[in-house]
Amino acid sequence: MLFDTRGRRKNVLRVVYAVLALLMGGSLFLTVGGFNIAELFGNGSTSDASEVFHEQSERIEGRLAKDPTDEALLLALTRARIGAGNAQTEIDPQTGAPGIPPPEAVKDFDEALEAWNRYLKQVDADPNPAAAQLVATTFFSLAERGSTSLSDIQLNLATAVEAQRIAAEQRPNAGSLSALAIYEFFSGNFAAGDKAAKQAVARTPSKPEAENAEKQLDEFRKRAKQYVAQVERASKAERKAGAEQLQNPFGGFGSGAPSAE
Repeated sequence: MLFDTRGRRKNVLRVVYAVLALLMGGSLFLTVGGFNIAELFGNGSTSDASEVFHEQSERIEGRLAKDPTDEALLLALTRARIGAGNAQTEIDPQTGAPGIPPPEAVKDFDEALEAWNRYLKQVDADPNPAAAQLVATTFFSLAERGSTSLSDIQLNLATAVEAQRIAAEQRPNAGSLSALAIYEFFSGNFAAGDKAAKQAVARTPSKPEAENAEKQLDEFRKRAKQYVAQVERASKAERKAGAEQLQNPFGGFGSGAPSAE
């Protein structure tokens, strides 16, 4: 990730890094309620796989040029673009977690989101829950590891929440509701997160598993509280840095030319 680290932007950068650290600490790689986010990314990435997904995407886009409102094609394009992005993202062999996606992968994810939003506008019945789950998982991970600014983090989180709500509504189970609770927590929607967490625990098969799920979700909630506090700090720091830059872009009016540091 590339950040402008000059001047007062350094202070903003430190806070954004702290936000990212807390968000990564809230990752679903710990497996909650039998749902493991890492499973949706496969076991590795190869250039061959990326080429296959890109070729598939191009074929689908060619068909969409003739019928831009085809729901099945838009859904297929969403999956193909996500597949291309994932194929370009290195996977940690020890944890199974995706690393920081390269710019080319981020571009594929952005195009996947565009296709998904087009699909949502066209779908007549309920949106596809499996695709919604994939979109939610992808963009929560992108918020963790592929965001270059606070606004990117928040946008990717919002996308994850909206998609996960669809998945949980269509397929309410311990896993989908646990994921929804966590995404809601990190988006600052604690009332909605508490509701989803309660529903997730209620759907957990056994009492020991329910107790464990409740404990883990409570831990995610605490982390999310810290994260939201950091977001507020980061937002204030960004506003302050922006205001100071507008008021004093060259290090002080009347102080001569800016130093060449």
